[in-house]
Amino acid sequence: MEDFARALTDFVRDHQGWAAPIVLALAFGESLAFISLLIPAWGALVAIGALIGVTGISFWPVWIAGGIGAALGDWVSYWFGFKYKEQVAQMWPLSRFPEILPRGEAFVRKWGVPSIFIGRFFGPLRASVPLAAGIFEMSYWQFQIANFVSALVWSAALLVFGDVIGKLAEWLWRVV
Repeated sequence: MEDFARALTDFVRDHQGWAAPIVLALAFGESLAFISLLIPAWGALVAIGALIGVTGISFWPVWIAGGIGAALGDWVSYWFGFKYKEQVAQMWPLSRFPEILPRGEAFVRKWGVPSIFIGRFFGPLRASVPLAAGIFEMSYWQFQIANFVSALVWSAALLVFGDVIGKLAEWLWRVV
C-alpha cells in the first residue's frame, strides 16, 4: 500500500492538473462501503496534502474534490444499505467481518445524526456507519446534510495535516 501511495504522490507531483480528480476518486473509494475495507486511501490523501504547500497545488479545488468524493461514497453506501437491508450482512467482505455492521448499527442508534460526522473520522466506522444509516432508515435529508458537512471537514483535515507535514519536512530538510 505504501508503494501505491508513493507512486500516486509522484504522479500528482508531476501532473498537478490531476490532483483534484485523483483526490475525488481516492476519497470516494475511502468512503465507499466494502471498497474502503480493501483499499485504505487516507495515506495517499495525506501525502497529496503534503504536496499542496510544497508544489503550489491549489488547496481549494483539491479540498472540494475530496469532500465531494467522500460524500458521494457515503451516499452510495447509504443507498446500498437502504436498498439491500437484510442481504448486506451476507455479502463479502462483511460476511467475513460480522462484527462491523452491528457496531455500526449500535453507533448510529446511540448517536443518531452526529454518528455520521463522528464515524467519518474513525477507520472501519467510516464506511459502516452510512451503510447502517441506510439499513436502519435514518432520515435521508438529515443523513445528507451530516454527510456533506462531515465530508468537507474530513477532506480539509487530511489535506491540511498533509500540508503541515510537508512544510515541516521541507523546513527540516533546509535545516539539516
